[in-house]
This record gives sequence, C-alpha cells and structure tokens, in this order.
Amino acid sequence: MDLFDYMREQNMEKESPLAARLRPTTLDEVVGQEHIIGKDKLLYRAIKADKLSSILFYGPPGTGKTTLAKVIANTTSAEFLQMNATSAGKKDMEEVVQQAKNNQGMYGKKTILFIDEIHRFNKGQQDYLLPFVEDGTIILIGATTENPYFEVNGALLSRSIIFELHALEKEDIKKLLVRAVTDKEKGMGAYQAVIDEDALEFMADVANGDARAALTAIELGILTTPRSEDGLIHITIDVAQECIQKRVVKYDKAGDNHYDTISAFIKSIRGTDPDAALYYLARMLYAGEDIRFIARRIMISAAEDVGTADPMALNVAVSAAQAVERIGMPEAQIILAEAVAYVASAPKSNASYMGLNRAMDVVEHTKTAPIPNHLKDAHYKSAGKLGHGLGYLYSHDYPHHYVRQQYLPDGLTDSVFYEPTDNGKEKEIAQWLHWLKENDE
Repeated sequence: MDLFDYMREQNMEKESPLAARLRPTTLDEVVGQEHIIGKDKLLYRAIKADKLSSILFYGPPGTGKTTLAKVIANTTSAEFLQMNATSAGKKDMEEVVQQAKNNQGMYGKKTILFIDEIHRFNKGQQDYLLPFVEDGTIILIGATTENPYFEVNGALLSRSIIFELHALEKEDIKKLLVRAVTDKEKGMGAYQAVIDEDALEFMADVANGDARAALTAIELGILTTPRSEDGLIHITIDVAQECIQKRVVKYDKAGDNHYDTISAFIKSIRGTDPDAALYYLARMLYAGEDIRFIARRIMISAAEDVGTADPMALNVAVSAAQAVERIGMPEAQIILAEAVAYVASAPKSNASYMGLNRAMDVVEHTKTAPIPNHLKDAHYKSAGKLGHGLGYLYSHDYPHHYVRQQYLPDGLTDSVFYEPTDNGKEKEIAQWLHWLKENDE
C-alpha cells in the first residue's frame, strides 16, 4: 500500500456513514443477538478461540451480519478476505482461491472468505467454491437476507453452520442511538447533540429492528439541525419524525419475508380473523406488493378455505380481482379490503377441497374403473349399438329434480368424498342431501 492508498483509506474511514463508523470491532461492543453470541453460545466461543468452521449468517438487513464478519476479521489469526456477490466474478473467485492456496502452502495460514449477499451467487459460482470449502482451503462466511435453505447450494449448506440473526429489539436500537450521539471517537459526540427521550423512543420504534436505518436517521438529524441558543443540537420528536418519513418495513417482494407475510395473511383469513388479515394486507400494500398477486391469493382462499360454506365468497374474490386490474392503485386497496373482510369473516369449510383430495387419492391408487354404461355419451353414431346411455334416468323428470341411480363406477358405489360441515350454507346443503336420499321414491 503506497502513501496515497493509505491517505484514501484514512479519509474514507473518517467520512464514511455513521453506521459504518460505529460498527463494532470486538464481540463486547456488539449489541443484540444474544441468542447466538451470548458468552455461553457456540459462536461466541468459536470466535474467541479462533476455531471457526464455515458459517452462514441469515437475517433481515441491519441486524449485524457484516458486523459479526468484521469482528471475526479483527480477532482471527487467519487472513480475512471479503467480496460482495453482486459484483464479484469468476476471476475474483479464482484469485481468492489462489491466495488461499498460497497462504496454506507457503505460510500454513488459514483463509477466511466473507461473501456478502451470497444468495446472489448463481449455482455455478457456488459449486465452484464447494471443493475448496470441503478440503479446508477456504473457511466460508456467507451473509444473506434470504432463506439459505432456498437460495444456497445444498452441498454448501451441509458443510456450514447456519446462524439466524433476528431484528434488533427496541432497547438495542436505543443503546446504539445513545452511543451514536455521545461517542466522540466513532460517533457524533463532537457535535454536542442531545436527544429527547420521546424522540429516542420514536426513532427506536420506527426503525423496526434495523440498526442501519436508525443510525442513518440520527446522523441526518444531527447534521441538518441548527444549534439552539444553549449551543447544543436538540433532537426533538419533530426532528425525529422528519428524519424518518416512513416506518422501515421488513418486506422484500422477492425474498423470504414475502412468503412469511403472505403465509400469515392466508392463515389469518383461514382462521376467521379479519383484523389480522387486514393488518397483513396493509403491510403488503405499504411495501408495494403486486395487487394482482394479493387478489389471486384471496381467490384461492375463498375456494379452499370457505368453499361451499359460503359460495358467494369466491364470487366476491373473483369480482375483486377483476376490479383491481381495471382500477389500479390507490383505489384498488378499497376493493381488496372489502374482499379480505368478506372472505375472512365468512364461515369456513374445506369440504369440497378435501373431497377432491380423497377422490384424487382413489384415482391415484386404484385401477381406473369403467364408467357405467348408462352415463356414457349417447350422442355419437353407433353409441346405441354399444348400449351407451341406455337406462339413464333424466333427473329433471322426477320430483325435486332428483332420482336415485348409480353414478360412481362399480366397486366405488359406497364411496363418500364430499362431507359438508355444519358451517354456513353447508349445513343447508347437508340437510338437503340427506332429505333427498330419505324421501326418494
């Protein structure tokens, strides 16, 4: 490194964002994540003993994945190399592997490779690393906001320990904010700022567990707020609200949280909790989820979870889906809210869906049974010669438009697939079917 590189690094360190400057360098400085770095936990002991194996950090943004990697870099005797999967190519990977081989062969030194956003690597790139992770040439530390069980090569997963990081607690964020305001070496202490308690509470709350978002906001507040007559910069609730214009929402339309939110949404509808269903609808709309996707999920739930307990639910859902496509946002959210409230509040039954499942199971596991002759199509030429349609009883010619005859194939005549419940419209359906069979002449 020449003098110019050194000066550039020094300047970058001084001028880097607050969140980067405050990044802990030791385990004792890390805030939160006690479930994995508490003093009695495996990761804490492994870092302290410098005995790491390949690991994957998985969790939302701003929870400390890169921070923990930096802590490891400051405590390990191994050479620590870093790359970002969004910009690294095959040549970069080859250079890292060669350097790791040199470290191992020439100096007997281990190499730790930290790959940020490892889920961005395609299968081929992940496969390239596999043999070098397997033989110990590289100790891999991967960081991802996506569920590694979906996004990371199964072979790499089997050779790594997965640590899930959680969104920071509100009290953790408050500690970081206080540190940011008072720390004169790394933080903003030299600015002589003070933060009101209600502003501290507000900023910690709306950061939603994202330390980076909270630190970015407090830095903006201190840098843009004029000094008061007492010579101090006062971060009030008004300043805090200006710095965070919108609550940070943990929602990635292409990621794991997307599936968690839609899962909670559907389960709330199924559980007949319209309040929870509307809440998750609001979260998806707030985060910019595709309204057509939401409408499709409501239609599926109307058919699967409400079914014939309230046949109108599917009509409402389908009408809503058509309406949101024609109208668009923001008015579409009114239509979606109506559909969600109706389907969530409707009586529930999966009798029709489960009936199909039972029928599918029979079809899959039994020999295809011949359709009774009297049910076969009699409209084509020579059908009569084959006896097709002969003996069929036309239901509308009989009282109540019903007549008892065999519809299921031989061997399945006693099968029951549709079992209506006592919920909603199905109670009437069950009574009607029972009455027909009891009063058939």
